[in-house]
Amino acid sequence: MDFEIPADIQQTLDDLDAFIEAEIKPLENENDNIRFFDHRREWARTDFEAGGTPRKEWEELLGEMRRRANSAGWLRLALPEEYGGRNASNLEMAIIREHLATKGLGLHNDLQNESSIVGNFPTVLMMRDFGTEQQKKDWMPGFLDGTRRLAFGLTEPNHGSDATYMETTATPDGDEWVITGKKRFNSGLHHATHDIVFARTSGNPGEPVGISAFLVPTDADGFNVDFFWWTFNMPTDHAEVTMTDVRVGSDALFGRLDHGLELAQHFVHENRIRQAASSLGAAQFCINEAVAYANSRITWGKRLSTNQGIQFPLVELHTEAAMLRQLVRSTAAAMDTHHHMEVTHLVAMCNYRANRLACEAADRAMQTCGGVGYSRHMPFEHIYRHHRRYRITEGSEEIQMRKVAQQLFGFGRK
Repeated sequence: MDFEIPADIQQTLDDLDAFIEAEIKPLENENDNIRFFDHRREWARTDFEAGGTPRKEWEELLGEMRRRANSAGWLRLALPEEYGGRNASNLEMAIIREHLATKGLGLHNDLQNESSIVGNFPTVLMMRDFGTEQQKKDWMPGFLDGTRRLAFGLTEPNHGSDATYMETTATPDGDEWVITGKKRFNSGLHHATHDIVFARTSGNPGEPVGISAFLVPTDADGFNVDFFWWTFNMPTDHAEVTMTDVRVGSDALFGRLDHGLELAQHFVHENRIRQAASSLGAAQFCINEAVAYANSRITWGKRLSTNQGIQFPLVELHTEAAMLRQLVRSTAAAMDTHHHMEVTHLVAMCNYRANRLACEAADRAMQTCGGVGYSRHMPFEHIYRHHRRYRITEGSEEIQMRKVAQQLFGFGRK
């Protein structure tokens, strides 16, 4: 097996770097756009008077970045050719995501907003694989030009990882469905036109069959955004939602009736492997920055890096990053040749370990750099706060470890 980055992917990385230097870095430094990335970043990005949601100026800057990336042919790289993409493989996307995150904070790749010059479009792939022909015709153009935007409503106040116990219901009434319930951490609702709402349509609590997904307009009668949860990493787009007798047509059913969790699995697998690659890149960035600081910092008349107490923790992290890199890439390659559920345990391994590594590396980088490392004038606190949420979202690390255990001990379904 060749462990080197394939030549064509390496050329893509080189071309991406050239695009960043030519188009994105100048935009990042234009006017005072750097305020979104330096020590002022949290304040500059967050509209504290509007529920803690992203500021208009911040999202406009992200929009301009995406327009430039789209014009250059980068934004839709992972999408099929019929949607303007290049059918980039999971392996290619994993290598790209790690590469971009290893470059550190910047407009080229800001994962706080899941924003990157190489976009991640799980909802497009969900529509391709689960949507009806009419839904594809109605939705695909809007997905790609930004006129239709989906939020994701799975978690509830009383149910998170135990999604099969959700209390939101959808009841048929003639040609319509009536949806009632609550959703928590309903991400993306500050600007979504529709919400993917998962609701029980049959069966009993705890049963995975009997849950369906619906495309619900956010301006529907009875659909109410109560407030946005303020989180460890701001700004926030995680809403508390109440639905009271919300009516949608039969064409709002997304995917197979009673099998909506298929869509949720599809969504998280696409996100988890790329999230793992990004966390790995962020971890390597923190390690690299801590090493550079330790080599330049003089204490007691010698470089800080001469102390084994500084060296060994970073060696441990660097070693784990090297091992994890091979697991991420081999798993991504397997996803290109196997059904994603066949390698779900490997995706889980990659994700929970990489997310934990990013937090450990950011924490060690703070410690290595001392007071200045703890300050917001270095990027470690931002990286820590962002990647800390990945240990809960997209399936908590305990849920992912359970998935690995099911495969390891043979407890999973055949």
